[in-house]
Amino acid sequence: MADNTVKVTKEIETTKSSHYALNDQPPMGRRFLLGLQHMLAMFVGVITPPILIANAAGLGAAGTSFMVSMTLIMSGIVTFVQCKRFGPIGAGLLGVTGTSFTFVPMAMAAANAGGIPLVLGMAMVTAPVEILLSRFLKQIRSLFPPLVTGTVVTLIGLTLIKTGMQDFAGGAGAENFGSLSNLLLGSFVLVIIIIASRFGSGLIKLGAIAIGLISGYIISIPLGLIDFAPVFNEGWLTIPRPLYFGLDFDFAHLLPWMIAYVVTSIESIGDLTAIAETSGEPVNGQLHQDRLSRGLLAEGLGSMISSLFNVMPNTTFSQNIGVIQITKVGSRVVGYVVAVLLLLLGLFPKFGAVISVMPAPVLGGATLALFGMIASAGVNIVTKNGFSDRTAFIFSISLSIGLGVTYFPEIAQSLPAFLEVLFSSGVAVGAVLAVFLNLIVPEE
Repeated sequence: MADNTVKVTKEIETTKSSHYALNDQPPMGRRFLLGLQHMLAMFVGVITPPILIANAAGLGAAGTSFMVSMTLIMSGIVTFVQCKRFGPIGAGLLGVTGTSFTFVPMAMAAANAGGIPLVLGMAMVTAPVEILLSRFLKQIRSLFPPLVTGTVVTLIGLTLIKTGMQDFAGGAGAENFGSLSNLLLGSFVLVIIIIASRFGSGLIKLGAIAIGLISGYIISIPLGLIDFAPVFNEGWLTIPRPLYFGLDFDFAHLLPWMIAYVVTSIESIGDLTAIAETSGEPVNGQLHQDRLSRGLLAEGLGSMISSLFNVMPNTTFSQNIGVIQITKVGSRVVGYVVAVLLLLLGLFPKFGAVISVMPAPVLGGATLALFGMIASAGVNIVTKNGFSDRTAFIFSISLSIGLGVTYFPEIAQSLPAFLEVLFSSGVAVGAVLAVFLNLIVPEE
């Protein structure tokens, strides 16, 4: 998920061959349907981060709509580059990209401190971290085993649950916060997601969160919970405007953002490997190593350019791996269709406006499920090689300290500015601690 939308590195069973392999050309009609399935699987993960950050920064419907539109446009562009490959840029695999949930905790802290300009500025100046890491894959992978990355993914999910619950109850500052109507609406979305996820199969199960979100949105219309005035007032074409919100920088926020890029790079290595495996491509040797390097380079450059176009960092989405498994289609031309669909949705601001007026409880019901899934997926990453006493010790200590800092960020207020920001971010603290403990705690 992207976070995704956070993305989650999973152990994938080997698929010896796809019905359509990497360079095959499915018929146009089937190609479109496959692309639509991939787009629906990633949809919620793409639109949720910009909505959360826009809300944290206090943007109105118009600003939120613009951020959603630009996010879709840049996701389409980076997806095309990742699938098509241009020289040393792009993995050349069916890797669908979108806004990463890994950056949401850091972005919300930046949005609260300096608004959207600070979010985008920090995203841009730290993007070279991933670009640099794309050149040193072997060296960094040993520092970030599944124990470390899984701990960080778990922390991301758990620290975001507070935001999901806030929206579930009506959103920050809502006059009817916690009202029965809000709780019932959020619960309705959650129940639909549970039913689709538990009793659905195949693509229904993969699209459970999108199904719940759409169902909640539809039922809100006759209840009079949606004001469509911003939709009617919105234009018909989004004109990309670089630096629309501007850029800002604060040295104090530097380290948490750098950590986020390292974490998302490691996750992307796992996701791209899983994509290659499910597509019937080799996952060892120089060819695969080159694909990983090109894939990370595409993400890093894409994130840097995206920040100039008012969009948070991009990453390869893991939920689309499931679509490849189900359809047995690893053809990268399907990724071109996904890219075009995302681009078209972003170019029509009416669509972004429709998203921006979504009732907070609808979003809250969907994100509560999503963030819980992210946290549980992190646990799966940690335990996929067993759960020894050493693993339990490192995981529990990192998780406890990370969550403790999340609950009481004011404990860092007496520290120097750059340390205050680091130690007020539960994800950053947990990540640093997990790396440190993994290095010093002896193997059993």
